[in-house]
Amino acid sequence: MNPAEMAAAQPDKPAYIMAETGQVVTYAQMEAAANQTAHLFRQLGLERGDHIAILLENHPRFLQICWAAQRAGLYYTAISWRLQQEEVSYIVNNCEAKVFISSAARQTVVEPLIDTAPGLEARFMIDGTIAGFESFEDAIAGQSATPIADQSEGQAMLYSSGTTGYPKGVKKPLPEGAYGEQEALNVMTILYGAGADSIYLSPAPLYHAAPLAFTMSCLRNGITVVVMEHFEAEAALQTIEKYRITHSQWVPTMFVRMLKLPDEDRLRNDVSSLQCAIHAAAPCPVPVKEQMIEWWGEVIYEYYAGTEGNGFVQLNSAEWLEHKGSVGKPLNCEIHICDDQGEEVPVGESGTIYFAGGGEFEYYKDDEKTAGSRHPEGWSTLGDVGYLDDDGYLYLTDRKHFMIISGGVNIYPQEAENVLITHDKVLDVAVFGVPNEEFGEEVKGVVQLKHPEEASAMLEVELIDFCREHLSHIKCPRSIDFRDELPRHPTGKLYKRLLKDEYWAAAGR
Repeated sequence: MNPAEMAAAQPDKPAYIMAETGQVVTYAQMEAAANQTAHLFRQLGLERGDHIAILLENHPRFLQICWAAQRAGLYYTAISWRLQQEEVSYIVNNCEAKVFISSAARQTVVEPLIDTAPGLEARFMIDGTIAGFESFEDAIAGQSATPIADQSEGQAMLYSSGTTGYPKGVKKPLPEGAYGEQEALNVMTILYGAGADSIYLSPAPLYHAAPLAFTMSCLRNGITVVVMEHFEAEAALQTIEKYRITHSQWVPTMFVRMLKLPDEDRLRNDVSSLQCAIHAAAPCPVPVKEQMIEWWGEVIYEYYAGTEGNGFVQLNSAEWLEHKGSVGKPLNCEIHICDDQGEEVPVGESGTIYFAGGGEFEYYKDDEKTAGSRHPEGWSTLGDVGYLDDDGYLYLTDRKHFMIISGGVNIYPQEAENVLITHDKVLDVAVFGVPNEEFGEEVKGVVQLKHPEEASAMLEVELIDFCREHLSHIKCPRSIDFRDELPRHPTGKLYKRLLKDEYWAAAGR
């Protein structure tokens, strides 16, 4: 199925609604704008397999552009608007985007692309223009609203930061077959019971893999989506009541924020319309999930998967209550738990989680990382650690090596370390995650100075600000401690685990 069928059958049905402004975009409007944009791509010479990049807030044009690329057989890379200039330039160049689309609201970040992304053949801006960017609205205004002649399925290619400090593009093969035949398994309908009358709430940034994939799946199947421009706990609850939301997707941090609202605010809105509330992206603390099930009922569903799309593990509330802490059982794959030598371990023993039989992927232009994600048997891993119980349910016991998960966002500390070590006063640095009640983890820095006597609260602020000049703020330490020396082996290896364990033990974790 595809939105063209909905536009023909029910042209005035809302495809999506912007929660804050109330703007409604119908299926007919979305289809027309997507067709116009697809014609623009062809006019610019883009062919099947070419790449575009998008850096937008949750903007009314966002999904129209994605659907244009989807029907034009293009790879589209949605970039976090939270990133800094250097990071955006790297991704745009690495994915070899030929077209870049942003908005006037992102002007400060995207302006340097005029000089730092020589491969771009066209740059467009929505809601205004600056030097070096053309008006997106003007560019599509004269284009046909009918489908392009050579429609075929495209694919998102999103970037997931790597331990080397550079983001990696997760590239999957373009779907074969005619446009509209892409989804062999419609998870929204088959797993979560969504239908023609369902209303799906997307409270997260659309540049993230899960919100984008689930939202596109809903629109492909004629389900109306309500998009929150920004998540705010009480506003989310108000949106559920206002639009009679039936399906939604969250990260555990959102649960925490809603649960911490005063009871008079938390319980003011009617959430009885909810039939399915899906969560993923980070492990959910057992007490938090217990409270959510008590509040919303047994409508909470969880899944474990990655941008790589190499496997999907899921469970419902009833299953979770019988297997508390589990992320579910495999749906479209087999799970193998292996030790460091690649040998499978017994049930109940932790090891690296491998998927067999799931989707194929590669890390774009990184053969070494791609090979490192494969088991000799051909299975693939996200690098996470966990175990299976006697009933085949999966539990996560750790995440990727030293990866920090803060509010559902994956953060790789090497990026911050690479920045901080360049500061004139820093001799050595370690960055890792420490407990945070709301976000699960927060970023912590431990620094060894060239001159230890210079350690001060003022220098701590200076180093944090220095890091924020180069990286998205969420990737930077929220606090920095100073040490006379960091634990390193004579070979130079940093024993970061010793530091991390010390902080977690001090927090009683």
